[in-house]
Amino acid sequence: MNRVLIVDDHAMLRIVFEEIIRKSQNYTLAGSLDLASSAVNFVKIHVVDLILMDIVMSSGINGLEAARQIKKEHPKIKIILVTSMHDVTFLERAKENGVESFWYKEMPERPLLEVMDLTMKGESVYPLKMPDVKIGNIPAADLTTREKEVLRELTAGMTNLEIAKKLGVSIPAVKSHITNMLQKTGFHSRLELAVHAIIDGIIIHD
Repeated sequence: MNRVLIVDDHAMLRIVFEEIIRKSQNYTLAGSLDLASSAVNFVKIHVVDLILMDIVMSSGINGLEAARQIKKEHPKIKIILVTSMHDVTFLERAKENGVESFWYKEMPERPLLEVMDLTMKGESVYPLKMPDVKIGNIPAADLTTREKEVLRELTAGMTNLEIAKKLGVSIPAVKSHITNMLQKTGFHSRLELAVHAIIDGIIIHD
């Protein structure tokens, strides 16, 4: 039986996930936690095969950072990150951190148990596309990877110079990406773009 650790700060969702585990034939519950930081410590002293972990937490480190730390020390533990948030950078960051699979709570393309089975068989299961969330005139998925990176730093209040230094690109390149995003979305200023990115849940800061 594969031992599953559930990590979610919403009690009701933990109950739902726990029930899925209890009704399955291939899984048993290793633990159920409300903090991602607790998961990092839990796997140090308990045997865990698979982690179902939310990304956005009410306190402490988020699921992405916890996944990075766990994968660094315990690369054989498989992780499925789950979220109802539509931050356009979550998918890329999850892959960068070595996370095997990704599942949207509210608009799943596959049942969670199916994603768990495929993940334990060695497959990496990511959504084919983001949920249909718009920013201005376009779907958020229409932003390029670099535009998403620039937008994330823009919503943190960084200047063009600061964004350029952090991303390792030129200032003209940053300006060009912002101009392209304004043209695509129909917004009239970088402030308007940044505000809507936050309000619409396109970017969620840790």
